Amino acid sequence: MNIILIGVLASLGAGLMTGVGALPVLFGRSVQARMRDTMLGFAAGVMLSASFFSLILPGIEVAEAQHGSALIAALIAAGGVLLGAGAVAALNEFVPHEHFFQGREGVDAGALARIWLLVLTITIHNFPEGLAVGVGFGGGDVGNGISLAVGIGLQNAPEGLAVAMALLGLGYGRRFAFLVALATGLIEPVGGLLGVVAVSLSEAVLPWGLTFAVGAMLYIISHEIIPDTHRRGHQNAATTGLIGGMVLMMVLDVWLG
Repeated sequence: MNIILIGVLASLGAGLMTGVGALPVLFGRSVQARMRDTMLGFAAGVMLSASFFSLILPGIEVAEAQHGSALIAALIAAGGVLLGAGAVAALNEFVPHEHFFQGREGVDAGALARIWLLVLTITIHNFPEGLAVGVGFGGGDVGNGISLAVGIGLQNAPEGLAVAMALLGLGYGRRFAFLVALATGLIEPVGGLLGVVAVSLSEAVLPWGLTFAVGAMLYIISHEIIPDTHRRGHQNAATTGLIGGMVLMMVLDVWLG
């Protein structure tokens, strides 16, 4: 099967896991805040582990093979991380959006309807994850792409639940909350398509694409996920979830990659 199609389908599968995570809201099942924070910590751990084992290390290896210098490879990785983090930071600064727990951010946020602020937040958050999966496949290493897709799919489930629960808390109905949570994953195949196409067209882009995705995900982890999991007094449970997610993703990466 064409590697581009595989990358898009894998990122779509990972994205649809947000809907799987949101299923409990359709059946009236509530999730305690402690469990939600633990699950979000798990999601952050998966993203952290994927960033290093599936993205930065392969990116450095490819860059070193291309340029024959460990220093140049390290500088490319550093540049990619900074560009990725800077891109998401710019979106946070200039695009009006609303975090589920931290409130509104961005220029003229009050001028947009609340639901569109939520949609913009979802776009900012999930796009880099799809990009990471696409870049993983675009490099031609199917095993690495599969491990990324599985890991990001696992961490999308608790994120989908968090999105649905937040919408319920804002007064939206259960079906609407589930559908919005499901829709959060649909931006990921868009990022996956861009990532796999860009890397497939030029091998020189691969280390930059891998490390760019790392910077974007690290910014999201530090700026949004970890602060949210620590604000209700459940930091010990959230940290336990984070470590568990890191360990599981490490095992998956070694096993599948």
